Amino acid sequence: MRRGNLVAAAAILVVLGGCSSPADLRVLRIATTSSVDQSGLLAVLLPAFNAESGIEVRVHVTGSGQALQMLGRGDAALAISHAPDAEAKALLVHADWQYRKFAFNQFVIVGPLHDPANVGDSSSAVDAFRRIARSGQRFVSRGDQSGTHEREERLWTLAGQRPDHQRLIVSGRGMAQALRHADEAEAYTLSDEATFHRLEQQLELAVQYGGDSLLVNTYAVLHGPSDLDAAHFARWLTSGSGRSLVSSFTVDHQRQYSVWPQGCAAAAPSDTPCRPE
Repeated sequence: MRRGNLVAAAAILVVLGGCSSPADLRVLRIATTSSVDQSGLLAVLLPAFNAESGIEVRVHVTGSGQALQMLGRGDAALAISHAPDAEAKALLVHADWQYRKFAFNQFVIVGPLHDPANVGDSSSAVDAFRRIARSGQRFVSRGDQSGTHEREERLWTLAGQRPDHQRLIVSGRGMAQALRHADEAEAYTLSDEATFHRLEQQLELAVQYGGDSLLVNTYAVLHGPSDLDAAHFARWLTSGSGRSLVSSFTVDHQRQYSVWPQGCAAAAPSDTPCRPE
């Protein structure tokens, strides 16, 4: 072989030797509530985490209940959830899971611009749901064991009544689709504020009620005890660079999530944001 060919062959071997093989690729599979995806937050978080850690994150977007089930089956190494009741039940079965709250925002009750159920005059979130039930207006339910569906069910229970089956439209396909269904049907629905604000300009819906303590919407990250990449992502999200990205995330110049306050209890589903000491 000529000397030039030998040099070229050696160069090819060096390049190939420097490339990562598929076996070297670190992949973290996570299951997450649809709201952090459809609000646009994941599109900010995941490239930044990959650039910092070298870990590729592959995501299954679903309701919180299904995300927790995927973590329990081993189909995902980490879950992001906003369903405290479902989280508490999962932790009873999986006592070794690591759990941490990392952010919160609000649920909002949205509906037609002319507010036919007079939800805007409500004295509480429970009163708002009662007005919807009594008004004859339609309501779009997530119906998918998501964190939003969990909160909706709690509010209907506290209200002591709900729309009849002909006025209760079950969406079952994520928050963005539920909002579009509500828009098409001129109906009310419960939404996380981040997803609503991202889609607001596409909808003829408005926030008709918010601010109640029953509408505080908390987000948690959960993973098993032995997956180091999942633990890395959880630390990055709760106390590393991910925390500042969550805090600075905006839609139309409005901040959509508050990071969990330092010094506040964050290790149990029942924990709520407090004023830091």
